[in-house]
Amino acid sequence: MQDAYTRALATWRADGIPSNPGAWLTTVSRRRAIDLARRRDLGTRVQHLLVTDDVIDTSGNSDVADDRLRLIFTCCHPSLHPDAQIALALRLLCGLNTAEVDKAFLVKEATMAARLTRAKNKIALARIPYRVPEPDEMRSRIDAVLTVIHLLFTTGHTAPVGGILTRDDLIERSLDLSRMLHALLPNDAEVTGLLALIVITDSRRNARVGRDGALVTLEYQDRALWLHESIDEGLSLVSEAVRRGRPGRFTLMAALSAVHASSPRWDETDWREIVGLYDLLMESWPSPVVALNRAVAVGFADGPEAGLVALDHLETEPQLVSYPYFAVARAECFLRLGDTRRARESFALALLLTENSVERDHLNARVRSLLNAASVDPT
Repeated sequence: MQDAYTRALATWRADGIPSNPGAWLTTVSRRRAIDLARRRDLGTRVQHLLVTDDVIDTSGNSDVADDRLRLIFTCCHPSLHPDAQIALALRLLCGLNTAEVDKAFLVKEATMAARLTRAKNKIALARIPYRVPEPDEMRSRIDAVLTVIHLLFTTGHTAPVGGILTRDDLIERSLDLSRMLHALLPNDAEVTGLLALIVITDSRRNARVGRDGALVTLEYQDRALWLHESIDEGLSLVSEAVRRGRPGRFTLMAALSAVHASSPRWDETDWREIVGLYDLLMESWPSPVVALNRAVAVGFADGPEAGLVALDHLETEPQLVSYPYFAVARAECFLRLGDTRRARESFALALLLTENSVERDHLNARVRSLLNAASVDPT
């Protein structure tokens, strides 16, 4: 309860007192209690998976000062498949359940459960020694560690399931880990890029949900609510990362966030620059989700027809079949073309695929507004 009151002092000053203060305090207190319970349970759940040996530094003087960061490094053992490293770290060390992990990877829950089981069995049968890596071993693990922290943040930034849009506990955890990693490896461009990406993206947190609890998309956000000190810090970090040579995926994603953060208004967004950055990102890290985001940017840079053409090329991507944002992207293009029927159908499909109730309410409102505009029976 003390933590809830502390949060209220900070939040209510900026957002105003909620309509039901008691319920707000109770909800925040309950979430805090759950977070503390998860942390207490963490050691018990992870202990049986750790095979220790004499080379482990138990003095507390390891360069990886935080226990969670140390465990993530040890979990990302090169003997395991990269996807298994990341999934294990998210499931066992970061507090995500199997359903949340599978959504982070855009695979079915049964597939992820089997992947986690195989990884655990390999650890048990091969007795892979889990220990703090030496400095010269960190380089082979850093990409997996960065991916773990990034997926932890994205899961907190937009919770895949549940009744809230963001999970502040996961956001704060990922921000803490990225700052610790940056302090540990200050000259690593991608470490700097990840910190920049998280800081800039999280600067919009206060503007993403209105006082009525409804989702506010980037186009309609009150940019005065953005944390401009965080944006300034993030822009400085992006510049620092770019100066270190050819940018990697996290630096490029941070640069994309920087373009949005630097735009004073939605209609002044430099979509041409965004498309160019996505082209570079596709070269260094090709993925269906990156291609989807690039198609959305093309739709704003060259018009909705061009956006739909780019989206049509992605229709057969298995990872996007059940990805609600693909349907939303098509709906927005149809809407800008004046095709309200197909826009309504695409929004309805996205609604079926979405499990976060805040996003569902937003999509439901979009569908109903189009139905009312067309004088169609909402049933």
